[in-house]
Amino acid sequence: MSTVESLSEIKKELKTRSQAELMELLVRISRYRKENKELLSYLLFESHDKFSFIEKVKAEMNEQFDMIGNFQVYYLKKSLRKILRFAQKNIKYSGDKEVEMELLIHFCQRFQSLQIKGTHNQVLLNIYDRQLIKLHKTLSTLHEDLQ
Repeated sequence: MSTVESLSEIKKELKTRSQAELMELLVRISRYRKENKELLSYLLFESHDKFSFIEKVKAEMNEQFDMIGNFQVYYLKKSLRKILRFAQKNIKYSGDKEVEMELLIHFCQRFQSLQIKGTHNQVLLNIYDRQLIKLHKTLSTLHEDLQ
């Protein structure tokens, strides 16, 4: 059974490697999981311009919201959760509270704009309520000027 080294051990070992070896390690890591490749792409190409990244993610979310039709509640829940997973993944990549606020607010606004029949569905309301709770928690952690 293999053991996984601690993060501090990995950092120490990375400091001893040459630039070529580090590049080869990064390329190799990015081959194994799509998420690793997406994170590396974000860090290399999009992390320097937070606002264009937010707009790009919002545009993708809008496309996904536009594909939602008058589905049954089951398919509507699945579609909303898929959009939310996409937003959460991009929030995780950025690691920025402002990005999190922007994307969660956008999700909630688009959710409200949906003309959902039977909005008394508890599962749909719970999805929306959980995002509002996350928004309030994130808002409380932001700098006073941004609040």
